[in-house]
Amino acid sequence: MATAYINATFHTAAGPPIEGGTLVIDEGKIAAVGADSAPDDAEVVDLEGAVVWPGLVDCHSHAGVASTGDWNDHDVNEMSEKVTPHVRVLDAIHPADQAFDDARRAGITLLGITHGSGNVIGGQVAACKTAGMVADEMVIKEPAGVKMALGENPKRVGDRLKRAPTTRMGNAYLAREAFVAAQEYKLDWEHYEARVAAEAAKPEDERKPIRPPKRDLSKETLVRVLDGEIPIRNHAHRLDDIRTAIRLSEEFGYRLVLDHATEAFKIPNEIVSRGIMLAIGPVGAARGKRETRHRTSASAGLMVAAGATVAVMTDAPVDPVQHLRDMAIVSIRDGLPQDRALETITINPAKILGVDDRVGSLEVGKDADFVVFDGDPWDARNPVIATYIDGEKVFEYDGPWVPTSET
Repeated sequence: MATAYINATFHTAAGPPIEGGTLVIDEGKIAAVGADSAPDDAEVVDLEGAVVWPGLVDCHSHAGVASTGDWNDHDVNEMSEKVTPHVRVLDAIHPADQAFDDARRAGITLLGITHGSGNVIGGQVAACKTAGMVADEMVIKEPAGVKMALGENPKRVGDRLKRAPTTRMGNAYLAREAFVAAQEYKLDWEHYEARVAAEAAKPEDERKPIRPPKRDLSKETLVRVLDGEIPIRNHAHRLDDIRTAIRLSEEFGYRLVLDHATEAFKIPNEIVSRGIMLAIGPVGAARGKRETRHRTSASAGLMVAAGATVAVMTDAPVDPVQHLRDMAIVSIRDGLPQDRALETITINPAKILGVDDRVGSLEVGKDADFVVFDGDPWDARNPVIATYIDGEKVFEYDGPWVPTSET
């Protein structure tokens, strides 16, 4: 049976707000959204003047792989090798991590769970719903990107482990080396396929078996990047690292998303003219290293004004995942237009993850992921009242979370 949620203001992230509207959910999908009355056969839920948003999306988080409350319990970086595009964050997601409950309480219904930045190329990102106990059932797209890192972090790890990279030159070289190897691997397979086709054209009794090249999971992943199937999610803070990320993407022709993008506001035209999407953040954490000294919470507003597609993210646990909306509010305070802020935590991060056909806005056919407030959501004092994923209520507010001995 369909359920109709009536008597609310719906901010769809796909058009103007709908006052006193109705949202109809059927089998976990949005069947209708607008001012029309509820279908005769629907169960009706009166929201009594509430405000409804699409489920929030944090496109850069380490929830589920960097354990909440215990940094020693983490699976963020596989640092036994310098370049690891073959590892999958899906294989490390721990659905019982407290961060998922924190996310639901904050109205976050989808996370982009990424590797850390200890390696120049770190692995495959997953787009993951925040409710469930089996990671395979929570993930809606995988891979949703391949993590890459420039700047201080891979340098620091290389220095600690007494191996490359130890400079920014080394970072870029290792990336180039990996992509050149992937190009050659692709040529090897194309040559093999041509030989197979040539043998198939011969009479059957003249055909010879052709042994395929040895499979390499690392190179296979990067071939998918080179073919445009998977974007690179490039960790880059400082302007020179951002420029290196652009340089590498243009050398090898892959799709680029800039994560952190701390100094992107210094070259807005270069970013916008290339159509590069930005995952900006963490907005609220301390400037913990040299490359973040110019970080400003005005970044999101500056880049939106320049015409970029911008998402605000937490980099949880660097900023706690439950503070995603707060980070957008901070960005509003420092220049992000309020009427553009909702897109930075809904449809834009969904675009970055390549799942905007399913989530990120309240539109017919999309997953029924939505959040209910009984006051202005842009007032940080107003909590989320309820969170729904695939039409199911996964959180209902009954006061602040307080740990118990059973938790």
